[in-house]
Amino acid sequence: MAPKFEALVKRKRKTRSTSAHSLKSDEFWVWRSARSSTRSTKHYAATRQSRGHSRACTTCDCDSIPSCSRSSISTSTAANPSTPYRRNPPPSHRLRSRNPAGKTAPVPGDVQPDLRRTASGRLQTLSDLVEVKVAETLCTIYNTFSDALEQRAVVTNSHGEKLVGVLHHTGSSKVVVLCHGFIATKNDSLILDLMVALTTKGISVFRFDFSGNGESEGEFEYGNYRKEADDLHSVVSYLCKEKYDITAIVGHSKGGDVVALYASIYDDVRLVINVSGRFDLEKGIEERIGEGSIERINKEGYLDVKDKSENVQYTVTQESLMERLNTDMRAISISISKECRFFTVHGSADETIPVEDAYEFAKHIPNHKLQVIEGANHNYTAHRKELADAVVGFITSN
Repeated sequence: MAPKFEALVKRKRKTRSTSAHSLKSDEFWVWRSARSSTRSTKHYAATRQSRGHSRACTTCDCDSIPSCSRSSISTSTAANPSTPYRRNPPPSHRLRSRNPAGKTAPVPGDVQPDLRRTASGRLQTLSDLVEVKVAETLCTIYNTFSDALEQRAVVTNSHGEKLVGVLHHTGSSKVVVLCHGFIATKNDSLILDLMVALTTKGISVFRFDFSGNGESEGEFEYGNYRKEADDLHSVVSYLCKEKYDITAIVGHSKGGDVVALYASIYDDVRLVINVSGRFDLEKGIEERIGEGSIERINKEGYLDVKDKSENVQYTVTQESLMERLNTDMRAISISISKECRFFTVHGSADETIPVEDAYEFAKHIPNHKLQVIEGANHNYTAHRKELADAVVGFITSN
């Protein structure tokens, strides 16, 4: 961590018990904005750039881990990416959170960023190691800015698979469930940013890994929108049994489609927020998995999608492809109840899912509000505060 950020964190720890929520929020976004600066970008290249550019050192400003004597990943490990990654647990004082009363409580030792970044559940490349190390650092820093008590939870879905989640309890029974996107996890930086913004306002948060992703059990699938909606239902049911009031469900990208599908099926959550979801699921397939991929899948029955290092990231089967193609977001949108308050946020500069999709949601969902954030891309890289303000503002005003 750069010296000025260390000083900020230390000052935050000293003044946390007396500082106002507004000051805390300002400090967080000053840090969050600075983290997106040119120098900071090198530190977080593993999560901000494609895998082909993820060899930047997370300790200093150099661009090569194997040759850097300061790197937190040893050169012996870097030279042999197949070596199992073993990390020592961080000092307990770095993994502490505070409850609303200001008392410290240790975070459970097994609440760590997940290691499973590929469908096979095994770290295969140096970039995977870098990404995990960055995730560890991020989670440690994010805990500094959250007053919520963090508790690990395991929920069993309708298929008997264990879904791993983290509950950030602020003392309020009102909870917002955050759903990650495609090939992401509960530790995605966008999810963590929203968690901090919500808990700062006293709203409890539950974030989790869909089945086949992150730490959760199950096989990774490409087009399993209905299964992920069922996973979300299992999470909602679990939280209700624990006497929590589900204030809202929020989904990013594919997660946005999942929360819309959930609202059309179960109709038991009053506020639903779709962040950059796709309306036309027939589009964007070959842009992600390769030109001519649909023809190959129909011919061979499956397609292994590889990264730039030729490692298999995941497999797309013909069955999962057809499930995506048969998921009709227009019919889903029309069937959402008028009693459900639906909010869509989208970036005007989104090159992954065009902003036109957001206007289609607005056209077909009965009780709908739309907000377009000017200049924002799909991951809101330089517009996280605007995204957080929009999401928190919608929830608190409704």
